[in-house]
Amino acid sequence: MKKADVFEFYRRLAEANPHPKTELESGNAYQLLVAVVLSAQATDAGVNKATRALFAEVKTPEQMVALGLDALKQHIRTIGLFNTKAKNVIALSEALVADHDSAVPNDRDALERLPGVGRKTANVVMNVAFGAETFAVDTHIFRVGNRTGLARGKTPLAVELKLDKATPQPFRLHAHHWLILHGRYVCKARRPECWRCIVADLCAFKPKTPPPKALAA
Repeated sequence: MKKADVFEFYRRLAEANPHPKTELESGNAYQLLVAVVLSAQATDAGVNKATRALFAEVKTPEQMVALGLDALKQHIRTIGLFNTKAKNVIALSEALVADHDSAVPNDRDALERLPGVGRKTANVVMNVAFGAETFAVDTHIFRVGNRTGLARGKTPLAVELKLDKATPQPFRLHAHHWLILHGRYVCKARRPECWRCIVADLCAFKPKTPPPKALAA
């Protein structure tokens, strides 16, 4: 995608949604970290449903450790892979208490050293909690980057690095939110809704999906 088209691509997304936010609910950086860890291979809506009661009770790593593994599992049992995720959340909470004075580190490398925290999770926390210009590439962004031609790559890291290079100011801070939401609600995996896409004319995807009535006809 040409530089001018990249700018226009983001400009339109920004105009349509000037203040994008993560759809994960949290009250502080620690709860955000936990929510993002729980969101792997799960929907944000499903995570929010499970964490509302949990986060009313648990706001710090110490409180999570005190809650314990079995009680945490009961809170998040509706989330996929909850057994493994619960173990990771307890372990990362213990690490925060022991190694970071119970605070979520404002450092990607330090975040990635925590149990259950990969690069995508670290990038989300860095962006949402600390205002860093990071690009958290999930399945939606990976698809949108490749399909539109905005940032093509064979791996999430390759797409991330291309987005980092291609995304101009003033769009860098919120870029990954716009792309996630666009992929989640418009540029869907199985049937992208090209007929209502505000950046369709800038997109490299050739078999544009027609509107439902045209399909029916």
